[in-house]
Amino acid sequence: MTVTAISCDTVPDAIGNGRGNYGMTAVLSPALRWYALYVKSRHEFVTHDELRKKGIDVYLPSVRRLRQWKDRKKSIDFPLFAGYLFVRIAPSAESFLNVLKTRGAVTLLSLVPGTPTPVSEEEINSLRILLESGEQFDIYPNLQEGVRVSIKSGPLKGAVGVVRQKGAHYTVLVNIEILGRSIGVSLCADDIEAQ
Repeated sequence: MTVTAISCDTVPDAIGNGRGNYGMTAVLSPALRWYALYVKSRHEFVTHDELRKKGIDVYLPSVRRLRQWKDRKKSIDFPLFAGYLFVRIAPSAESFLNVLKTRGAVTLLSLVPGTPTPVSEEEINSLRILLESGEQFDIYPNLQEGVRVSIKSGPLKGAVGVVRQKGAHYTVLVNIEILGRSIGVSLCADDIEAQ
């Protein structure tokens, strides 16, 4: 698996076609903040390109995977977080509206309704460092003890339980409340998702 990161902090070349260095070359402005943007299904790259055309700093972490069809194999870029990308904009209603008017954009994520929640610069930089390192990695759900989960693959697909302890594997307990008993099974994080 090859990892790539698409970013809009480009330096235009001499021809002025907008192509240039896709690294972390943008001058950081204290007024600009990162926000997570939720986009329509399979519109991550389209929305990324539309935001770039508007001159908005956008970051779409992606991975390159080899896909095989009956007649051929091809390397394809997939978003690391399906349905999400990051935009760096001023925290103003005008900037938010400009982003949301972009083709494919649905909403900016918020913890408080009506107020987009910024993503820390440290988290974005850490993500970039991890992706640019070329190291192998896995994405894990943010699971904590006591969280209800469902099993999404394997022979236990569809079962619902509670995460009991974390480690290299998660222990998922299926409770039979009326009997006061639980059955536990150890699973990989890839096999479970929070409800």
